[in-house]
Amino acid sequence: MKPTGRSDARSFSLAGRVALVTACSKGIGKACALALARAGADVVLGLREKAAGRALAERIAGMGRQALCVQMDVSNMGEIASGVRAGLDRFERIDILVNNAGIGESNPAERVTEKDFDETIAVNLKGSFFVAQTVGRAMIERRQGTIINIGSQAGFVALPTESVYCMTKAAISHLTKCLALEWARYNVTVNAVAPTFIETPGTRPALADKAFRKWVERSIPLGRIGDPMEVAWPVVFLASPAASLITGATLMIDGGWTLQ
Repeated sequence: MKPTGRSDARSFSLAGRVALVTACSKGIGKACALALARAGADVVLGLREKAAGRALAERIAGMGRQALCVQMDVSNMGEIASGVRAGLDRFERIDILVNNAGIGESNPAERVTEKDFDETIAVNLKGSFFVAQTVGRAMIERRQGTIINIGSQAGFVALPTESVYCMTKAAISHLTKCLALEWARYNVTVNAVAPTFIETPGTRPALADKAFRKWVERSIPLGRIGDPMEVAWPVVFLASPAASLITGATLMIDGGWTLQ
């Protein structure tokens, strides 16, 4: 579906499109997969453990959309290649990529080990780049596509004990600009979103600390922690024809944190 420049309700529909979402068994990735399906897209579910997507695939099928679970640990180059190929074999194209996979254990900088560093880089940065590259090649061939990278407010502000995570998320925002510039001539847009603290299984242990949760809520001008769907729906917008003239941008979904 090529952009028409017209502004109507159809500009927000993803009917007839195919999306790949990485790391989507829970949290933001799961919310994105569901929101994309609700907007009309069929979804390839890229999973570190393929079986973990079975229930999600059933929910998407219940919406009348197709879902395909593929094995895709983004730190594994072979699984990136085979997972993307499985999606292309099933649907013949991938119109939308949501590059969601990310990890980040809290650790003071002076205690970070080489193993910690390498594992975070392998998923957050190397994995994101090579998933984008692999899907991007197919988009370039079709001269059409949309990539949305899941970044973080941590790419714009320093957070204690998060030096490596912050570094990788800052890199994601700049990678977004670089890919957007290179691939614009192929009608491939590349954008990112940068959420604040969101209620997910990954953040639940930290947010269970009442003092930490209170600090987070005080730090967000809107005064509350986000819900995964508050990230997913902006992703749907960026994936839709309504955002056809937007590329290279990082949309802050941070309740105003980075305004301060």
